Amino acid sequence: MAWRIWSGSWLCCAHPGGCPWDREQTHESIRRNMLEEAYEAAEAIDKKNPEHLKEELGDVLLQVVFHAQMAKEEGLFTFQDVVDGVAKKMVFRHPHVFGTVQAEDSDQALETWDAQKRQEKHQRTAGDTLDAVARSLPALIRAEKLQDKARKAGFDWPDLAPALDKLDEEVGELRRAAQGDGDPQEELGDLLFAAVKAGRFLHVDSEQALTQACEKFIRRFRAVERLAQGESLDQMELAQLEELWARAKQQEG
Repeated sequence: MAWRIWSGSWLCCAHPGGCPWDREQTHESIRRNMLEEAYEAAEAIDKKNPEHLKEELGDVLLQVVFHAQMAKEEGLFTFQDVVDGVAKKMVFRHPHVFGTVQAEDSDQALETWDAQKRQEKHQRTAGDTLDAVARSLPALIRAEKLQDKARKAGFDWPDLAPALDKLDEEVGELRRAAQGDGDPQEELGDLLFAAVKAGRFLHVDSEQALTQACEKFIRRFRAVERLAQGESLDQMELAQLEELWARAKQQEG
C-alpha cells in the first residue's frame, strides 16, 4: 500500500505508535524542512535532472503529508481537505476554463486569476494585495512580487530609463551612508529594491540573476586558486589577486 501513513500515526507503521522522532514534531519544528525540500526541488529543475526532480518532488510531498497528518491528529483538517481545497481553488480561479469568462491569451488568463484571487482573499485595495505577499519569501522574490502588484495598480514608471536613474541615485546614497551620512543598511536595501525594479523592465528574474552571479563567482574563484599554483591567496597582494581574477574572467570568454 503506497500511502501507509493512513494506517497509523505516521509512516513507520511497523513501530508501535510510529516513529518517536515523528511524534515529537510540530508544524513549527519542521517548517525549515519544507523550505529546504522546496529549494532542493528547484535545484533539480535548474540542473534539468528528471530523476533528481522526481525524488525531490517526493520529499516535498512528504512534507505536505506530514503537516496534514499532524493537523488531522489535532482535529484541524485532513489531507483530503487539503486536496479538496486546492481543487476548488483551481476551479474558482479559472472561470475562463470552467465558467463563462473569456481569456484570449495568457495575459488575460493571469488577469482573471488575479481578480479571482483578490475576491477570494477579500482584498479590497492595492495595499491589501501588497500586504498579502508572504514575508517568508526570499527578499528579492518578494520585492519583485510587490513591484508587480504595484504596477498592476498603476504605480510604476513607463520604461527602463527612470528605473536606471533611480538605481544611480541609490548608489550615490549608499556611498554617502558609507561615509556616515545615513543608514548603510537602509540604503543598501533601497539599492537592492531599485535593482529589482530595473531587472523587471529588462525581464530578468532578480533571484535567478543573483543565483547565476553566485555560481559565476564560485567558478572564477576556483580558477583564481588554480592560477595561483598553490600559493596561499591570503599571502598575496591585492594587485596580484586582481590580476588573477582578470585572467580567470578572460579564460571564461
